[in-house]
Amino acid sequence: MSEALPPSDSRLDNVAALYSGHQGWLYARLYRKLGNALDAADLVQDTFARILASKVAVFNEPRAYLNCVAGGILANWCQRKSLERAYLSALQQAPLAEAPSPETRYLILETLHEIDALLDSLPPLVRRAFLLSQLTGMKYEAIAEQLDVSLITVKRYMKQAFLQCLKWVE
Repeated sequence: MSEALPPSDSRLDNVAALYSGHQGWLYARLYRKLGNALDAADLVQDTFARILASKVAVFNEPRAYLNCVAGGILANWCQRKSLERAYLSALQQAPLAEAPSPETRYLILETLHEIDALLDSLPPLVRRAFLLSQLTGMKYEAIAEQLDVSLITVKRYMKQAFLQCLKWVE
């Protein structure tokens, strides 16, 4: 009785072929958008890392697929840069004596990115209800009126948002 050989990992072969065939094209595309070689190279690598982490095995339209994955990564990157610029701008407004150390600044930026990702993971109405409550101090009744939902729905939204926050803290 002969033993069957394990199947070759065709998925990894497909990703390797995708990389070798389209990495240069993707880099050039991102470089044109960003105007920065290092950022473009980082985003290319992030794109292929995400593809490796996914379960997609066949790439029928490779450039369209790469464009879609890279587009999401680029959007996240732009959002992150925008958040960093806003934080650094706020720091410039603070008195010099109150400026945090570079290490503290880094930790604050990382925390802001985590909070931003947490908020992005919430459904849009849940996120909006949570932000209206937490940033503006609106009462649940006013939020229900503004979102045109019932009070019980706002309470469900808030519960969902708070549970997500608890997961983040753990």
